[in-house]
Formats: sequence, C-alpha cells, structure tokens
Amino acid sequence: MKTIDIVLPVYNEEEVLDAFHAALTSVLTTLADRYRFNVWYVLDRSRDDSIGVLTRLAERDPAVTVLHLSTRFGHQMSLVAGMDQSQGDALIMMDCDLQHPPAVIPRLLEKFEDGYDIVHAIREYDQDAGAFKRWTSRMFYRLQNTLSPVEMQPGAADFRLISRKVARLFQTSIRERSQFLRGLFQWVGFRSAQVPFVSPPRTRGTTKYDVTRLIAFSVTGILSFSKIPLRVATLFGFFISTLSLLYGIWLIGRFFVAGHMPPGYTSLIVMMMFLGGLQLMVLGVMGEYLGSVFDEVKQRPLYIVDEVIGQHCHGAQRAPSYGV
Repeated sequence: MKTIDIVLPVYNEEEVLDAFHAALTSVLTTLADRYRFNVWYVLDRSRDDSIGVLTRLAERDPAVTVLHLSTRFGHQMSLVAGMDQSQGDALIMMDCDLQHPPAVIPRLLEKFEDGYDIVHAIREYDQDAGAFKRWTSRMFYRLQNTLSPVEMQPGAADFRLISRKVARLFQTSIRERSQFLRGLFQWVGFRSAQVPFVSPPRTRGTTKYDVTRLIAFSVTGILSFSKIPLRVATLFGFFISTLSLLYGIWLIGRFFVAGHMPPGYTSLIVMMMFLGGLQLMVLGVMGEYLGSVFDEVKQRPLYIVDEVIGQHCHGAQRAPSYGV
C-alpha cells in the first residue's frame, strides 16, 4: 500500500476549513483500500482562529498533522515546509479554500500510477468566472512566458502531484529563498502530465491573491528565471545614447546652416526628466535582482515551525524547527 502525503497551506481560512476537510475526507475514504494518506496542514501565522479549527481536526482525525509556523512566511514557503516533512511515495499539494477540488485527487493518482513524476492540475475557467479574473490570469501567464525561458501552461496552479524522487530533489538541492514553485516544477523536467479542472464558485472565504499580490508574485517569477529585464535596460541605455548622438550631430549641422543654436530650454528639461526617469527605472530593475541576491546570501531559514500538532512528524518537533 503506497503512502500519499497531502500538503495544504493555510492562511486565514477559518470559514472554510471544516467544509474542505469533510470534502477531502470523503474522497480519501474511497481510496483507502489502495493508499495510506497523511494530511499536512501548514498554517502561516493567521489573524483568525484557523489554529483552533485545525487543532480540533487533528484531535478527531489521526491522519492530520498541523505545522504551525512562527510568523507569516508566505504561500510558497508553506508548501516547502510541508514538502520537507514528506516521506511518502508521492505528495499532493493543493489549497484548502475549495478552489482546488478534492475530487481531482483520484485523477492525479491515476497519472502517478501510469508512471508520471509530476502531474499538474490545470485550471480552466467557466463562463461564471469574472471577465477581469480571466483577463488577469491570461496576462499573468503571457507575461511569465514572454520574459522567462521556462514555458508555463496557462492555468497552471499550485495544485499538483509529485513523486518521491521529485520531492527528495526539492528537500536536498533546491533551497532558494524566493521560490516560484510553478516555474520550478516546469524547470526540473521529469516525466509530467496535466489534468484539467474547473474551480467551483467561491462560497466562503476570500482570495488571498489580489492584484497587488499577483503583481508581486509575477515579479518573483520573472526574477527567478529571467535576465531579460536587465538586457532590456541595457538596450534602453544603448538606444538613448544613440538618439543623443544623432541629436548632437543634428544640432551641429543646424549651427552651420542657420548660424545659431536653436532655442531648446523646454526640450532640454523634457529630455533631462526623461533620462532621469529612465535611469531610476534601470536602477530599480538592478535593485530587484540585487535584493534577490541579498536574500540568498543572508542564509536565513526558509521557514520556522513554532509547533507541531498531530501524530505524524518527520524531523520537526514541538520545539521550533527550521527549514534551511
């Protein structure tokens, strides 16, 4: 009987946790004759009573273990913290806000049994989804694929199955401080498959990815895989220098033809403001990359576990543990 670990990041999900766990349990029960499941809830330090709900779930269900992080480390690091605890034959990571339906799990396992090491769940939006949500999703993946050498399937979500071999690779070798998992799971290769799914309408809770957070998430993905912004900044500098040289040649020619330099106070101010803005933009791009390097060289832990609630624990105890 194979062991499957399920990793579930949690942040302010008090409203939906009971309903999600009931839906998850009903699906896992139908698979209990073939698989043994360990359910890992990884709780970012939340403002609501998610810890209280998860504690009750762990008391009722021996398959449940809760990793309570010491502060908010973010969605991606929550997944990494759960992945580090996995020792099963495969690992399924998904959100617990019911936007990743547990009913898709048997289809992921079917692909796993067919020999695939990574099975991506691909979100498809139905007609009930808002036009703005569909547009932002398309733009997100179009931007990522334009600026990154790693091609991501539009609709790819942090809902996937990975084999023990892939999980071990992330546990031992891929320890970046700013992990963009959607891109990394494309980058590592291996034999992969896709399973489409449609998110049900959201009836409880709220999305944690507003436009601002989606932009920040996109920037993380671009910085993780692409040097194109730096090259664009270089091309901008070359282009502006070429224009300046041509403009200087034109001014000299105008002087010899007209006998005087043309008045240009307004154009001078506009040009200075344009060049100043361009320089600040280029410095900003370089600063983003430098900031990523700064985060890496500090070698701080990826996450800190404050407490572990439940039966199953590999490496983390009730005393704080650290992901390095």
